[in-house]
Amino acid sequence: MKTAIFLIIVLISGALAGFIHGTVNFAIVEPYLDQAIGIENQNLFASGEEQDTPQFWAEYEGYRIWQKSGQILAGVILGTSIGALFGLVFAFARNALPGNNDIIKSLVLAGIMWFTMYLIPFLKYPANPPTVGDSETVVLRAALYLSFIAISGLGAFGFYKLSTKFEKKKKIISLIGYGIFISAVFFIMPENPDEITAPMNLVNEFRIMSVLGVTSFWISVGVILGLFWNRLKPHQETRPSFN
Repeated sequence: MKTAIFLIIVLISGALAGFIHGTVNFAIVEPYLDQAIGIENQNLFASGEEQDTPQFWAEYEGYRIWQKSGQILAGVILGTSIGALFGLVFAFARNALPGNNDIIKSLVLAGIMWFTMYLIPFLKYPANPPTVGDSETVVLRAALYLSFIAISGLGAFGFYKLSTKFEKKKKIISLIGYGIFISAVFFIMPENPDEITAPMNLVNEFRIMSVLGVTSFWISVGVILGLFWNRLKPHQETRPSFN
């Protein structure tokens, strides 16, 4: 393994995919955030917690400008972190992945990680806009979501290791086992503690856009890492020449 090349392509792949994710989020998710925060502001005015004053809107606009300007940077930072994990898993599982080149192998792995570490947890705890959720349950909601990601990801890894002990025709057993395992976890894990009080059309559209944004990351990191790996081949040892 060419360690330096491996680290470079993994970090660059994650950063570029994160940049794409941040850009997509800015384009398609932010408008729904604006709508949701607008509803939240109106609720604050109605309850008397805030006053509809020029000072409030000046502070609000300043905060939203700061928040939006950090959207892409946050995507790059998060993408680099997840890209590092993706690169490590790819290096470990590359020989076992289907496909006749590293781009296909990388996309297959991206699809698996998207499914096990994003889609399944999302189906249990879907993304909600800011107007949904009690501030007092933020820690609980985050803990439940992250726990589900960890259980699903580690479960997939465990059943993958189990599949290596089976003959090719019997590997389906491990896939069925994972399906039963994650289905049981899905029903055992507690429900989201917060009621949805926002308009359901806004919530559903926000969730769809969130899925598209995250999916853009996994497709991007799969393609970019695959291209780099196919080109630079960090898995091949560099042998000294004595000529």
